Amino acid sequence: MIRIPTAPLVLGLAGLIPFVWGALTILMPDWRDWGASALGPRFVGPYVQLFYGSVILAFMSGVLWGFATKVEGSRAAIGYVLSTIPALWAFFMTSGGPIGAATNLMFGFAGLLLLDYAFYQWGLTPPWWMRLRLLLTAVVVTCLAITIVY
Repeated sequence: MIRIPTAPLVLGLAGLIPFVWGALTILMPDWRDWGASALGPRFVGPYVQLFYGSVILAFMSGVLWGFATKVEGSRAAIGYVLSTIPALWAFFMTSGGPIGAATNLMFGFAGLLLLDYAFYQWGLTPPWWMRLRLLLTAVVVTCLAITIVY
C-alpha cells in the first residue's frame, strides 16, 4: 500500500475544515448561532460549504490542468478539456437554493473523482493520489449530504 506523504495529507485534511464546520453548524444549532455571530452568517451551515465547494472544484481544475502538462498531443488536449469540467460545473450548477446547489456539488465531486481516476490511470498523478482523493471525497460528499438531508 502506497503511503500518502505527510504534507499533502495534512493540507488535504485541513482543506476539509469548511465542509466539516458547515455540517457541524447544521447539526448543532448552538454552534451555528455562535459561528454566525462571531464569523458572520456566510461562514456557517450550507453557505460555507457551497461557497468553498465551488472554490475547491475550480482549484481541482487547476490541479488536473497541471497533470495534463505531463503529456503531449491528443492526450494533452483531452486532459486540458477534461480539466475544465469541475470549474465549469461549479460555475453553472451551484445557483439556486442550498439543497439543489449541495446536490450538484455532490455530483461535481463524484465526477471529479472519476476524472482523478482517469488521470491516475494515464500515469499523470503521484502513485498515492487516489488514496488521498478517495478519503477527501468521502468526507466532502458526507458533509454535503448532511446539508441535503437536514
